[in-house]
Amino acid sequence: MDASAINDAVITLEPGTQLALAISLAFTMFSVALGLKTDDFSFLRTHKRSVLYGLMAQIIGLPLITLALLTLFQPMAGIALGMIIVACCPGGNVSNLFTRLSRGDVAYSVSLTTCSSLFSAAFLPLAILFWTSLYAPTRDLVEAIHLDRLSFVLNTSFTLLVPLLIGIVLSHVRPTFAHKLQRVCLPIAVGVIVVIVAVGLATNMDLLKHFGDQILPYVALHNTAAFILGGLVGMLGLRTGAARRALVFEIGIQNSGLGLLIMLSQFGGLGSGAMVLATWGIWHFIGGFAVTGAFRLVDRLTSYSPPTLQEDTHGL
Repeated sequence: MDASAINDAVITLEPGTQLALAISLAFTMFSVALGLKTDDFSFLRTHKRSVLYGLMAQIIGLPLITLALLTLFQPMAGIALGMIIVACCPGGNVSNLFTRLSRGDVAYSVSLTTCSSLFSAAFLPLAILFWTSLYAPTRDLVEAIHLDRLSFVLNTSFTLLVPLLIGIVLSHVRPTFAHKLQRVCLPIAVGVIVVIVAVGLATNMDLLKHFGDQILPYVALHNTAAFILGGLVGMLGLRTGAARRALVFEIGIQNSGLGLLIMLSQFGGLGSGAMVLATWGIWHFIGGFAVTGAFRLVDRLTSYSPPTLQEDTHGL
Protein backbone atom coordinates (compact mmCIF):
# COMPACT_ATOMS: atom_id res chain seq x y z
CA MET A 1 0.00 0.00 0.00
CA ASP A 2 1.36 3.39 -1.02
CA ALA A 3 2.38 5.60 1.90
CA SER A 4 0.39 8.53 0.55
CA ALA A 5 -2.82 6.52 0.96
CA ILE A 6 -2.96 7.40 4.65
CA ASN A 7 -3.70 11.01 3.74
CA ASP A 8 -6.57 9.88 1.49
CA ALA A 9 -8.10 7.62 4.15
CA VAL A 10 -11.33 9.00 5.55
CA ILE A 11 -13.46 7.64 8.39
CA THR A 12 -16.95 8.03 6.94
CA LEU A 13 -19.57 9.09 9.46
CA GLU A 14 -23.32 8.91 9.08
CA PRO A 15 -25.35 11.97 10.19
CA GLY A 16 -26.56 10.05 13.23
CA THR A 17 -22.98 9.23 14.19
CA GLN A 18 -21.96 12.86 13.85
CA LEU A 19 -24.82 13.89 16.13
CA ALA A 20 -23.78 11.23 18.64
CA LEU A 21 -20.21 12.59 18.59
CA ALA A 22 -21.45 16.11 19.25
CA ILE A 23 -23.56 14.88 22.16
CA SER A 24 -20.58 12.90 23.51
CA LEU A 25 -18.40 16.00 23.29
CA ALA A 26 -20.94 18.09 25.20
CA PHE A 27 -21.49 15.36 27.78
CA THR A 28 -17.74 15.06 28.34
CA MET A 29 -17.39 18.78 29.05
CA PHE A 30 -20.43 18.71 31.35
CA SER A 31 -18.94 15.79 33.29
CA VAL A 32 -15.62 17.60 33.70
CA ALA A 33 -17.35 20.78 34.88
CA LEU A 34 -19.24 18.92 37.60
CA GLY A 35 -15.92 18.34 39.33
CA LEU A 36 -14.87 21.99 39.38
CA LYS A 37 -14.90 23.28 42.93
CA THR A 38 -14.69 26.73 44.46
CA ASP A 39 -11.31 25.76 45.93
CA ASP A 40 -9.92 25.39 42.40
CA PHE A 41 -10.57 29.06 41.76
CA SER A 42 -9.39 30.17 45.22
CA PHE A 43 -6.01 28.59 44.41
CA LEU A 44 -5.99 30.66 41.23
CA ARG A 45 -6.62 33.85 43.19
CA THR A 46 -3.76 33.18 45.61
CA HIS A 47 -1.26 31.83 43.05
CA LYS A 48 -1.89 33.88 39.93
CA ARG A 49 1.70 33.88 38.70
CA SER A 50 2.28 30.15 38.86
CA VAL A 51 -1.07 29.29 37.26
CA LEU A 52 -0.54 31.84 34.48
CA TYR A 53 2.99 30.55 33.98
CA GLY A 54 1.81 26.97 33.60
CA LEU A 55 -1.13 27.95 31.42
CA MET A 56 1.10 29.89 29.01
CA ALA A 57 3.44 26.92 28.79
CA GLN A 58 0.50 24.80 27.72
CA ILE A 59 -1.43 27.04 25.35
CA ILE A 60 1.61 28.71 23.74
CA GLY A 61 4.69 26.61 24.56
CA LEU A 62 3.36 23.21 23.49
CA PRO A 63 2.01 24.38 20.10
CA LEU A 64 5.32 26.17 19.45
CA ILE A 65 7.28 23.01 20.22
CA THR A 66 4.89 21.10 17.97
CA LEU A 67 5.52 23.50 15.08
CA ALA A 68 9.27 23.09 15.64
CA LEU A 69 8.94 19.29 15.42
CA LEU A 70 6.82 19.56 12.28
CA THR A 71 9.32 21.88 10.63
CA LEU A 72 12.21 19.60 11.57
CA PHE A 73 10.69 16.22 10.61
CA GLN A 74 8.03 17.26 8.06
CA PRO A 75 5.47 14.47 8.50
CA MET A 76 2.50 14.05 6.18
CA ALA A 77 -0.09 16.81 6.45
CA GLY A 78 -2.72 14.65 8.16
CA ILE A 79 -0.26 13.54 10.82
CA ALA A 80 0.77 17.17 11.35
CA LEU A 81 -2.87 18.20 11.74
CA GLY A 82 -3.41 15.54 14.39
CA MET A 83 -0.32 16.67 16.30
CA ILE A 84 -1.45 20.32 16.26
CA ILE A 85 -4.93 19.42 17.49
CA VAL A 86 -3.39 17.42 20.35
CA ALA A 87 -1.18 20.38 21.27
CA CYS A 88 -4.21 22.70 21.38
CA CYS A 89 -6.28 20.42 23.63
CA PRO A 90 -6.42 21.03 27.40
CA GLY A 91 -4.71 18.83 29.94
CA GLY A 92 -6.87 15.89 30.90
CA ASN A 93 -7.98 14.81 34.37
CA VAL A 94 -5.55 11.91 33.99
CA SER A 95 -2.76 14.43 34.61
CA ASN A 96 -4.14 14.93 38.13
CA LEU A 97 -3.91 11.18 38.73
CA PHE A 98 -0.32 10.94 37.54
CA THR A 99 0.59 13.99 39.62
CA ARG A 100 -0.79 12.27 42.70
CA LEU A 101 1.02 9.02 41.91
CA SER A 102 4.27 10.98 41.44
CA ARG A 103 3.86 12.88 44.74
CA GLY A 104 3.43 16.18 42.95
CA ASP A 105 1.33 19.22 43.82
CA VAL A 106 -2.21 18.02 43.13
CA ALA A 107 -3.82 21.39 43.96
CA TYR A 108 -1.66 23.09 41.34
CA SER A 109 -2.40 20.34 38.81
CA VAL A 110 -6.16 20.62 39.33
CA SER A 111 -6.01 24.41 38.97
CA LEU A 112 -4.12 24.14 35.69
CA THR A 113 -6.58 21.55 34.38
CA THR A 114 -9.47 23.80 35.38
CA CYS A 115 -8.01 26.85 33.66
CA SER A 116 -7.00 25.02 30.49
CA SER A 117 -10.48 23.45 30.26
CA LEU A 118 -12.13 26.86 30.58
CA PHE A 119 -9.77 28.37 28.01
CA SER A 120 -10.34 25.53 25.58
CA ALA A 121 -14.11 25.70 25.94
CA ALA A 122 -13.99 29.29 24.72
CA PHE A 123 -11.01 29.34 22.36
CA LEU A 124 -10.08 25.79 21.25
CA PRO A 125 -11.43 26.10 17.67
CA LEU A 126 -9.72 29.48 17.25
CA ALA A 127 -6.47 28.04 18.60
CA ILE A 128 -6.62 25.12 16.16
CA LEU A 129 -7.24 27.42 13.21
CA PHE A 130 -4.46 29.78 14.31
CA TRP A 131 -1.75 27.15 14.77
CA THR A 132 -2.68 25.18 11.63
CA SER A 133 -2.41 28.41 9.63
CA LEU A 134 1.24 28.81 10.67
CA TYR A 135 2.34 25.53 9.03
CA ALA A 136 1.87 25.41 5.26
CA PRO A 137 0.94 21.70 4.85
CA THR A 138 -1.81 21.87 7.50
CA ARG A 139 -3.01 25.23 6.18
CA ASP A 140 -3.34 23.69 2.70
CA LEU A 141 -5.01 20.58 4.12
CA VAL A 142 -7.64 22.62 5.94
CA GLU A 143 -8.33 24.40 2.66
CA ALA A 144 -8.52 21.10 0.79
CA ILE A 145 -11.14 19.59 3.10
CA HIS A 146 -13.23 22.77 2.73
CA LEU A 147 -13.60 23.40 6.44
CA ASP A 148 -16.27 26.00 7.15
CA ARG A 149 -14.28 28.04 9.66
CA LEU A 150 -17.19 30.07 11.01
CA SER A 151 -19.34 26.98 11.47
CA PHE A 152 -16.42 25.14 13.07
CA VAL A 153 -15.81 27.94 15.58
CA LEU A 154 -19.48 28.46 16.44
CA ASN A 155 -20.44 24.78 16.64
CA THR A 156 -17.38 23.70 18.62
CA SER A 157 -17.47 26.64 21.03
CA PHE A 158 -21.19 26.13 21.65
CA THR A 159 -20.74 22.39 22.15
CA LEU A 160 -17.86 22.92 24.60
CA LEU A 161 -18.79 26.11 26.43
CA VAL A 162 -22.51 25.69 27.16
CA PRO A 163 -22.30 22.30 28.92
CA LEU A 164 -19.19 23.49 30.77
CA LEU A 165 -21.02 26.55 32.09
CA ILE A 166 -24.06 24.47 33.07
CA GLY A 167 -21.83 22.04 34.95
CA ILE A 168 -19.99 24.87 36.73
CA VAL A 169 -23.26 26.50 37.80
CA LEU A 170 -24.64 23.19 39.05
CA SER A 171 -21.41 22.47 40.91
CA HIS A 172 -21.59 25.87 42.60
CA VAL A 173 -25.33 25.82 43.44
CA ARG A 174 -25.68 22.14 44.33
CA PRO A 175 -22.15 20.89 45.10
CA THR A 176 -23.21 17.67 46.82
CA PHE A 177 -25.56 16.71 44.00
CA ALA A 178 -22.96 17.68 41.40
CA HIS A 179 -20.35 15.47 43.10
CA LYS A 180 -22.72 12.49 43.10
CA LEU A 181 -23.73 13.15 39.51
CA GLN A 182 -20.12 13.33 38.37
CA ARG A 183 -19.41 9.95 39.92
CA VAL A 184 -21.93 8.59 37.43
CA CYS A 185 -21.32 10.86 34.44
CA LEU A 186 -17.52 10.94 34.31
CA PRO A 187 -17.03 7.16 33.98
CA ILE A 188 -19.66 7.16 31.25
CA ALA A 189 -17.92 10.01 29.43
CA VAL A 190 -14.54 8.27 29.70
CA GLY A 191 -16.14 5.00 28.60
CA VAL A 192 -17.63 6.65 25.52
CA ILE A 193 -14.23 8.02 24.49
CA VAL A 194 -12.59 4.63 25.09
CA VAL A 195 -15.24 2.96 22.94
CA ILE A 196 -14.78 5.53 20.17
CA VAL A 197 -11.00 5.01 20.24
CA ALA A 198 -11.36 1.22 20.31
CA VAL A 199 -13.93 1.12 17.51
CA GLY A 200 -11.91 3.59 15.47
CA LEU A 201 -8.79 1.46 15.79
CA ALA A 202 -10.67 -1.77 15.13
CA THR A 203 -12.48 -0.51 12.03
CA ASN A 204 -9.25 0.96 10.68
CA MET A 205 -6.99 -1.95 11.56
CA ASP A 206 -5.80 -2.15 7.98
CA LEU A 207 -4.59 1.45 8.19
CA LEU A 208 -2.98 0.77 11.55
CA LYS A 209 -1.22 -2.31 10.22
CA HIS A 210 0.22 -0.49 7.24
CA PHE A 211 0.88 2.91 8.78
CA GLY A 212 1.34 2.27 12.50
CA ASP A 213 5.11 2.40 12.12
CA GLN A 214 4.72 5.89 10.63
CA ILE A 215 2.28 7.15 13.25
CA LEU A 216 3.82 5.83 16.49
CA PRO A 217 7.28 7.47 16.20
CA TYR A 218 5.69 10.90 15.80
CA VAL A 219 3.30 10.31 18.71
CA ALA A 220 6.10 9.06 20.98
CA LEU A 221 8.41 11.93 20.00
CA HIS A 222 5.66 14.52 20.45
CA ASN A 223 4.68 13.17 23.87
CA THR A 224 8.32 13.03 24.99
CA ALA A 225 8.85 16.62 23.88
CA ALA A 226 5.75 17.67 25.84
CA PHE A 227 7.06 16.05 29.04
CA ILE A 228 10.48 17.65 28.54
CA LEU A 229 8.89 21.05 27.94
CA GLY A 230 6.93 20.75 31.20
CA GLY A 231 10.10 19.84 33.07
CA LEU A 232 12.18 22.66 31.60
CA VAL A 233 9.51 25.31 32.15
CA GLY A 234 9.02 24.09 35.71
CA MET A 235 12.75 24.24 36.45
CA LEU A 236 12.93 27.80 35.14
CA GLY A 237 9.82 29.24 36.76
CA LEU A 238 8.51 27.17 39.70
CA ARG A 239 10.09 27.00 43.12
CA THR A 240 9.14 23.55 44.39
CA GLY A 241 9.78 20.09 43.05
CA ALA A 242 6.20 19.02 43.61
CA ALA A 243 4.86 21.90 41.49
CA ARG A 244 7.37 21.09 38.75
CA ARG A 245 6.19 17.50 38.69
CA ALA A 246 2.60 18.68 38.34
CA LEU A 247 3.55 20.84 35.35
CA VAL A 248 5.38 17.94 33.70
CA PHE A 249 2.16 15.94 33.63
CA GLU A 250 -0.09 18.88 32.82
CA ILE A 251 1.91 19.52 29.63
CA GLY A 252 2.60 15.86 28.84
CA ILE A 253 -0.91 14.47 29.34
CA GLN A 254 -3.36 16.01 26.87
CA ASN A 255 -7.08 15.39 26.46
CA SER A 256 -6.57 13.64 23.12
CA GLY A 257 -10.02 12.06 23.40
CA LEU A 258 -11.50 15.54 23.07
CA GLY A 259 -9.27 16.12 20.06
CA LEU A 260 -10.41 12.85 18.48
CA LEU A 261 -14.05 13.83 18.84
CA ILE A 262 -13.29 17.16 17.15
CA MET A 263 -11.32 15.48 14.36
CA LEU A 264 -14.14 13.04 13.62
CA SER A 265 -16.96 15.56 13.85
CA GLN A 266 -15.37 18.68 12.31
CA PHE A 267 -12.47 17.64 10.06
CA GLY A 268 -14.17 15.07 7.88
CA GLY A 269 -12.83 12.03 9.73
CA LEU A 270 -9.36 12.38 8.21
CA GLY A 271 -7.83 8.95 8.81
CA SER A 272 -4.22 9.97 9.45
CA GLY A 273 -5.16 12.70 11.92
CA ALA A 274 -7.65 10.47 13.72
CA MET A 275 -5.01 7.75 14.05
CA VAL A 276 -2.58 10.21 15.62
CA LEU A 277 -5.17 11.26 18.20
CA ALA A 278 -6.29 7.72 18.93
CA THR A 279 -2.69 6.55 19.31
CA TRP A 280 -1.93 9.54 21.56
CA GLY A 281 -4.86 8.48 23.78
CA ILE A 282 -3.12 5.18 24.41
CA TRP A 283 0.52 6.24 24.31
CA HIS A 284 0.33 9.03 26.88
CA PHE A 285 -0.59 6.43 29.49
CA ILE A 286 2.61 4.57 28.63
CA GLY A 287 4.59 7.80 28.82
CA GLY A 288 2.81 8.87 32.00
CA PHE A 289 3.57 5.65 33.83
CA ALA A 290 7.19 5.75 32.61
CA VAL A 291 7.68 9.29 33.97
CA THR A 292 5.89 8.34 37.20
CA GLY A 293 8.23 5.37 37.59
CA ALA A 294 11.24 7.62 37.03
CA PHE A 295 10.05 10.08 39.69
CA ARG A 296 9.41 7.30 42.20
CA LEU A 297 12.84 5.81 41.50
CA VAL A 298 14.44 9.20 42.16
CA ASP A 299 12.46 9.42 45.41
CA ARG A 300 13.80 6.08 46.60
CA LEU A 301 17.37 6.94 45.68
CA THR A 302 17.28 10.40 47.27
CA SER A 303 14.85 9.72 50.17
CA TYR A 304 12.67 12.53 48.82
CA SER A 305 9.78 13.50 51.06
CA PRO A 306 7.02 15.57 49.44
CA PRO A 307 6.16 18.83 51.23
CA THR A 308 2.74 19.43 52.67
CA LEU A 309 0.22 21.30 50.55
CA GLN A 310 0.84 24.54 52.42
CA GLU A 311 4.61 24.26 52.10
CA ASP A 312 4.42 23.21 48.50
CA THR A 313 2.19 26.00 47.23
CA HIS A 314 3.68 28.80 49.30
CA GLY A 315 5.34 31.42 47.17
CA LEU A 316 4.62 29.85 43.79
